[in-house]
Parts: sequence; structure tokens; C-alpha cells
Amino acid sequence: MALHQPLRTLLFVPGNKPRMLEKARTSAADAVILDLEDGVPPAEKEAARAAVREALEKGGFGPQVILRINAFPTGLGEEDLRATFGPNIAAVCMPKAEAVGDVLRLAPLLTELEQEHGLEVASVDIMLLVETARGLLHAYEISSVCWRVRALCLGAEDLTRDLGATRTKDGQELQFIRSQVLLAARATSIVAIDTIWTDLQDPQGLEAEARRVRQMGYSGKLIIHPDQIEPVHRGFAPTEQEVVHARRVVQAFEEASLRGDGVITLEGKMIDAPVVARAREILALSEATGPGS
Repeated sequence: MALHQPLRTLLFVPGNKPRMLEKARTSAADAVILDLEDGVPPAEKEAARAAVREALEKGGFGPQVILRINAFPTGLGEEDLRATFGPNIAAVCMPKAEAVGDVLRLAPLLTELEQEHGLEVASVDIMLLVETARGLLHAYEISSVCWRVRALCLGAEDLTRDLGATRTKDGQELQFIRSQVLLAARATSIVAIDTIWTDLQDPQGLEAEARRVRQMGYSGKLIIHPDQIEPVHRGFAPTEQEVVHARRVVQAFEEASLRGDGVITLEGKMIDAPVVARAREILALSEATGPGS
């Protein structure tokens, strides 16, 4: 049960909240992240493991299910995984990812647990959450070291704190960071997932940010509340204008190809193979998610 597109919205669900876990089954998010890490107070870690294990055994989740364990250096990560692992998990999220050794420790552990639970080997992916300066520096190395890694996510709250940066609403401090995470992800042919939006009272701002990071090349955003699902979905959907233009590009290029032309102009702009490939991607995304506003 590996990760698949679309992955526009990945909703954090605290593992110590059974009612939230139950609601997550019918969430409209593309994926839910059952959280054993920051969303769970230290005193409730064990109860969270039991609640998540029960939820996973019950199954019936509509969205894809991702399990966020605690980082291995805490001493909790492996036990999190052993206590909750089972069917219905598409991926395991490693928080504060910064060391190749941690990825290489997680991968064989997943193989062991897949075999133990009678699952197909390689059926569970790894999602890495970059939240430290060291993790940002090593983003390419940790994402390329293992074929199980399918997504690289930006955790800006912890990362800006680690950098000594001030987190702002317009995100100027994240421009370089976002570019680095995206570059590392695309260099390894995996998806990049953007950080959370913390202002629950500003869905318009969230939608605008989602649109900006989609234009950068990101595939989705981490979210913290169900009300954020629709604004992000709108932000990641191609606009009607984009879809119309993409259709014109593909049609014009196909007609030119029949004439033996590999490069054409449309509305005064050059159209070649990379432009056409992007147009086809826009049409495929629109087909999968519907056009936005």
C-alpha cells in the first residue's frame, strides 16, 4: 500500500485522540498522518500507540495513511513502529530527518515488519520531514540513500527555530529553504511537500500560499485542521485559464508534429517539448483533481 498521487493535503491527526482518529477515516484529505511525535504529550505516548494500533487494525480509511513515529535518537521510534505496524499503512514519516544512518536503520526494519505481518515487501514507503539545519544540508543524501523514500517534506516551524529565523506570514525567510527542499526531492525523483500554515482564520492566505508552492513545483502541503483541506485543494488545482492554455499548447504541438516541426510559436511564445510536457502534466492534474478557480 505505497503512496500515490494526488498528495495535495496531508492532515496531521494526534494519535492520542481516538475521536479524531475515527473522523480521519472519512477525511477528504489525500492522506492522514497518524502522529505519535509532536502531537502527543510525553505522558500519553503509550496510550497513543494503543489508539493508533486499534485504528489501523480496524481499517476502513478513505485517505492514504501515514504513520509518524518519534525520531530514533529519542529512543522511542523503533518501539513506536513495532507497537503499531500493520496493514493499511502507506508510509512511515521520519521526523527531524538529518542522518543517512537513520534512514538505513528504518528501511530494513520495515522489511522485517512487512515479512512478520505477511505483507508484500516494499509495500510501505518512507516520508522524510526536514526540520533542522543539518537535515536541510543533507536533504539530498538522506532522500537518495534508499529507494523506499518517496516524499521529502518541509517542517518550517522547527527549522526556522533551528536557524534562528523569524517565521513570518509572507514566508520570505523560507524562499531559499523551500528551493533547497524542492531541489533535493526532484533530484531524487520524489515529491516535495510544503510546510504547515498556522493561521486557521485565513483560508485565503492558505490558498494563495498553496498556489505559490505549486507553481514552484511542490505536490502538496502538510495541514493541521480539516478546514484547511479545501483551500489547499483549490490552491493546487490548475486554474481554468491554465487548463485552457494547456489544451491549446498540446493541440498546436500535435498539429505541428504532423508537419514535421519540433518547435513552434503560440501567442508569440516558443513551444517545445518541455513546454508540452508541462502542459500534459497540467491536464493530467486537472483530470485527477478538477480545475480550480
